[in-house]
Amino acid sequence: MTNKYIYFIGNWKMFGKYKTLKSLKKVITFVKKFKKNKFRLIYCPPSTLIHPMSEIFKKTSIDIGGQNCHHSQNYGAYTGQINSKMLKDAGAKYVILGHSENRLLGEKDELINLKVKSCIKSGLKVIFCIGETFKQKKKKNTKKVINNQIKKGLKKIKNKRNILIAYEPVWAIGSGITPKETELFDIIKYIKNRLKNVKVLYGGSVNPKNIQNLRRIENVDGFLIGGASQDSKNLIDIIKKTYN
Repeated sequence: MTNKYIYFIGNWKMFGKYKTLKSLKKVITFVKKFKKNKFRLIYCPPSTLIHPMSEIFKKTSIDIGGQNCHHSQNYGAYTGQINSKMLKDAGAKYVILGHSENRLLGEKDELINLKVKSCIKSGLKVIFCIGETFKQKKKKNTKKVINNQIKKGLKKIKNKRNILIAYEPVWAIGSGITPKETELFDIIKYIKNRLKNVKVLYGGSVNPKNIQNLRRIENVDGFLIGGASQDSKNLIDIIKKTYN
């Protein structure tokens, strides 16, 4: 996969303060010097850091994304919520939608579908997360589950050129466990057959220790990285080892 254009997306989750942004200088220096292969680096910080981070990365190739948003494009009485237009105005170019951590809080496929439509209309690129639980995996329902998530979450969205699919098995997130290489290859192949010409990323406990195994999966187009992306050295190591 070393000849491909690879995505590295850092999901900071609920992490980071203004002083945390100082650590990004290492990443900026690395990206400017690392000319070995083409790649796209995207940070998805909490919404409090989207604008200051976008200012830091203004003269670099690094992009910013949000972690979620409200489904309405209109302003309204939605205390604590932000919509796709507000994300874009703050400096975001991408947004993560359908993450299992939000699905566990009650987000349904129908609501996620409304969010996807809103974000595309606002000009944001969508990182659409899908994946099965361990219980669903044990029952051998993985493909059935992700097919259902795709069918409902991307309903009536004909043009998918601004959508990246992130396959994140729920049981792998934060557990340190990743799927077997053959298993992962098969699932990604299934997703690509289901959705033509769409980039498919893998997410779930991606770190500097397992990236050399994950990079061997030929049909993966990049990685959605959680906790490891919060440390600049770890993120740099992941990118380096992808190409070694």
